Amino acid sequence: MRIVLVIVSCLVLVACKKQETVQEPLEYKVNEDLTSYQEVSSISLGGAGAAEITAYDAITRQLFAVNNGSVNKIDIIDVSNPATAARVNSISLSAYGGYVNSVDIYNGRLAAAIESVDKQGNGKVVIFNTSTLTEVKVIQVGALPDMVTYTKDGQYILTANEGEPNDAYTVDPDGSISIIKVSDYSVRTINFSAFEAQLSTLATKGFRIYGIGKNFTKDIEPEYITISDDSKTAWVTLQENNAIAEVDIIGGTVKKIMPLGFKNYGTAGNEIDPSDRDSKIEFSTLYNKVFGMYLPDAISQYTYNGIPYLFTANEGDSREYAGFNEMRRVGSSSHVLDPTAFPNAAILKTDAQLGRLNTTTTLGDTDGDGDFDAIYSLGSRSFSVWNAVTGEQVYDSKNELDRKALALQVYDDGRSDDKAVEPEAIAIGRVGSKQIAIVGLERADAFAIYDITNPASPQFIKMFKTGDAPEGVLFIPASKSPIQQSLIVVSSENDGVIKIYKANKI
Repeated sequence: MRIVLVIVSCLVLVACKKQETVQEPLEYKVNEDLTSYQEVSSISLGGAGAAEITAYDAITRQLFAVNNGSVNKIDIIDVSNPATAARVNSISLSAYGGYVNSVDIYNGRLAAAIESVDKQGNGKVVIFNTSTLTEVKVIQVGALPDMVTYTKDGQYILTANEGEPNDAYTVDPDGSISIIKVSDYSVRTINFSAFEAQLSTLATKGFRIYGIGKNFTKDIEPEYITISDDSKTAWVTLQENNAIAEVDIIGGTVKKIMPLGFKNYGTAGNEIDPSDRDSKIEFSTLYNKVFGMYLPDAISQYTYNGIPYLFTANEGDSREYAGFNEMRRVGSSSHVLDPTAFPNAAILKTDAQLGRLNTTTTLGDTDGDGDFDAIYSLGSRSFSVWNAVTGEQVYDSKNELDRKALALQVYDDGRSDDKAVEPEAIAIGRVGSKQIAIVGLERADAFAIYDITNPASPQFIKMFKTGDAPEGVLFIPASKSPIQQSLIVVSSENDGVIKIYKANKI
């Protein structure tokens, strides 16, 4: 018996020793001052369209950046020393189709989403080796793959195929999701037709089907994807439709569509400045029956206490084509406000009030009599947090991003009539004991950092200036960083500049 006890004790001791050797990721150990991020390098890739989305390869310590400037290519930037980052090579994509829209990297394999020269045709995902830059595989996906991402285990690649119509709105491909199995590069492309019978119920919760013909499968436009920690589930923003879809990756099916509802600008804390011609920036006026549609672009997820939470940058986007244009200003003579709903319509329609506000004509005429009983604008000038299980909104930044941009003197009053600071990008990362969200603001030329350790109560940390019109934000954790500290990479599409930011250790 004594021998058995000794053996058991030894086994327990060995097990404990093994547990003691388990290492936490470096980012849990490296504490940094979140207010101290500062630009350490800036790389110009050209003019407009020359820097949109970037991905980081920890193997080669290089950034791979989408460049749709003079020619379609991916530029490669050596960041082994971020302070002296420099472009060292590029991959020409002219042979593969039209614009490259997105890139992602897993274990030395770069995936690039490339649209067809005929934008309504099927696009491609092209895989490259990040070390040799040689082509590994070309895979056909749906129309206009706007975003590509690997699952966290690297076993699948997903694309959000936006499927935009042509300018005449005579050709409109299905919006879809392509799921590529990396082991053999087989692909399955799925649409949303299974939910067509639910349209009336979805619409009551804020879901939008509104293009010419209101064709359900063609009208849905997937925009951006985030992946669950176990790599089994994807959540996809359906931007123009004001919803998020949940996708079973292994089964290759859409599980549900979660409409996002509307934001009431008549609620305290949600005040907006709707005019670009009132010679001031003021958020104090409450407007009743004026709403924002969330219409999120980027999405990221963070699991807290076993529940996945979805973080969305609520940019807003419109359909403005030669064949169909949903937009009209409130002050337009053809935009008639219901006299009962808006007894002060004449005042509201002036430029100093709501006259300049860009709104959709597809919502607001609730009784079908030809005038508008409510006003719906694009985007919500905020980022939001949603419970991925229930679809419930647990947090919205209200008008804080606008106010912080004004305090930093980067608020552009010329965008007040549209989407204000226009939250476009969002990335989530870990720094020491804190989980953070980085929100890119396209029209403020800035990004904001929030402490989201408790996803139901994000806390604003600081706002930082960027290049012109930041399109993508990338967080590189300390464990993958070339300097063992976190890095934030911001790519700006209007000036073609990539900026790298580093914080101070504490």
